[in-house]
Amino acid sequence: MNQSAAIMIDCPSEVLLELHVSEEELAGLVKETSALALFRTGRLSSGLAAKWAGQARIPFLMKAMEQGARLLDQGEADYRRETSLL
Repeated sequence: MNQSAAIMIDCPSEVLLELHVSEEELAGLVKETSALALFRTGRLSSGLAAKWAGQARIPFLMKAMEQGARLLDQGEADYRRETSLL
């Protein structure tokens, strides 16, 4: 069963104007940025982070690597886990 929770954050309208985005576009940007950050810090798995960001896992991993994520910090066990999911 898929459940989700909605979170509300305050955002000054100047941020929307500065970024030239709508509220919906900013929500997507915040969600993707959060998913990437939580993955990079090891708080979310790549699969769950990609799912939350609404992206396929491989493109999500490529984007994470472009932003400095290290995929195989845990050694052999981490390598086996990550490659088994491809």
